[in-house]
Amino acid sequence: MSEKKSMLDGEKQYHIQLKEGDIADFVILPGDPGRVDFIAQHFDNPKEIAFNREYKTVTGTYEGRPVSVTSTGIGCPSAAIAIEELANIGAKTLVRIGTSGAMQEHTRVGDFVIANGAVRQEGTSPQYMPMAVSYTHLRAHETPEQLGWRGGREKKKWGGGGGG
Repeated sequence: MSEKKSMLDGEKQYHIQLKEGDIADFVILPGDPGRVDFIAQHFDNPKEIAFNREYKTVTGTYEGRPVSVTSTGIGCPSAAIAIEELANIGAKTLVRIGTSGAMQEHTRVGDFVIANGAVRQEGTSPQYMPMAVSYTHLRAHETPEQLGWRGGREKKKWGGGGGG
């Protein structure tokens, strides 16, 4: 019987089909795979690394800094898969960009918004942080642990929950 391999042992991550060295430590995360090339056209020397299911990745440089872009598909569960697998292979900073619904009448289609909170009733985020802790309670330098949460999930090598 063969020994079961870990997804952290240099093998490609199952869903995103990437391995360590395929991505930069800074990754931009649009939802739609169709936006990956739009973003990557701003890179120097963009190279498509993988495209599997809803996960498309291009890596290049921007103003001399290595950067990658990986699509996450629709919704939190597929985004969580992408984020965990990217973290497994070296992603340190992940920036989600894209579209969303709006709850305020003054917010119009095409408005630029930098969100500092979210409605967390989608079912995925409570697996990472209890509903009692909201990202609106976090400042950029704070973590849920600094606010007193001692959750049951083991801390990921990329630092677990982050700040605002």
